[in-house]
Amino acid sequence: MTITLPVKVGLLFSETGATGKAEAALRFGALMAIEEINEAGGIDGRELMAVCYDPCSEPFRYGQLAERLIVDDGVKVIFGCYMSSTRKVVIPVVERRNALLFYATLYEGFEFSNNVIYSGAAPNQNSVQLADYMTSVYGPRVYMIGSDYIYPHESNRIMSELVLQYSGGACVEERYVRLDAAGGDFKTIMDEIWQQRPDFIFSTVVGDATRHLYRAYADAGFSPHEMPIASLTTSEVEIAQMGAGVAEGHISSSPYFQSINTAVNRDCLRRFHQRFGGVAVPNAGWEAAYCQMHLFANAMRQCGSDDIDVLMPTLRGSQFCAPQGVVKIDPHNHHTCVYPRIGRANAQGQYTIVRESLGPVTPDPYLISHCLGNWMRESTAPDT
Repeated sequence: MTITLPVKVGLLFSETGATGKAEAALRFGALMAIEEINEAGGIDGRELMAVCYDPCSEPFRYGQLAERLIVDDGVKVIFGCYMSSTRKVVIPVVERRNALLFYATLYEGFEFSNNVIYSGAAPNQNSVQLADYMTSVYGPRVYMIGSDYIYPHESNRIMSELVLQYSGGACVEERYVRLDAAGGDFKTIMDEIWQQRPDFIFSTVVGDATRHLYRAYADAGFSPHEMPIASLTTSEVEIAQMGAGVAEGHISSSPYFQSINTAVNRDCLRRFHQRFGGVAVPNAGWEAAYCQMHLFANAMRQCGSDDIDVLMPTLRGSQFCAPQGVVKIDPHNHHTCVYPRIGRANAQGQYTIVRESLGPVTPDPYLISHCLGNWMRESTAPDT
């Protein structure tokens, strides 16, 4: 009698802590893909089985649990991490153990690892587009607010350079708050914004603190029509937390919004709501986590192994028909070709897409070129 062993994969997404709500979207995106893969016969008849741990939004825990997944659970491929500080902890583990990490979150770029597939947007796929849009529509003076860890500091540095390049503008001030910042942490910042009167605010605040920032902005009496908050890290998840009325009028840049008007996206959202109801809010991280699980399964079917040395040559250059469009893993840098979009939060708690790419933008994680290029058009996406 032949016993068919499952293919175990690690899921390393927080269920609790400051980023628990945001990471729920990624976790359930991955779980949805696993269910679909298994319903279609698994990987050559082998069930895909998730081994899940909760790192509690604590960076050091991601490293400990990654080690546990590989050594104790026999996992060779991990899907996980959210903040860059958590990814930085896990990378030495997967490199030392020759395992593979799929990372679904946008990030600050300037990184490469033979043991990582990066499925979120690199700076040339979101920061460049957001800087161009905000400076051309609202003006060149920006006030920056971020959570105090790696990604916000690096993302703000990039935005400062882009604003200067595109418009001769400047960062009028740069402030950071603790990861678990609450309403009172933003009062002094709002007072300073009243004095500085920038053209727009750039937020790299993440997790539960995001809703406190936007509510403090609303309580201060600012108008998003005149001076909006622009962000790479505010998604439908954060809108659900703060309320559509607070979010309306503010701007985000992302490869994916729920409002993308394609049959593939509508069908994927329908299946998600049927399977998981209201357990998580779909956003860009959800879509990337869903797609990368399918990319992994498709590659393993072709090569027959989840060993990284066998799997990686098949993963490089592979593609998947995703809700945002056909995405492809760049064979040279392990990042993903995605479709930049600019969205404005509307009264329904969704994003009206105001600009989008004509096609996928090749990842340039080291931002060798800041050139915008002729890749954008005004969108006619409905206000839904």
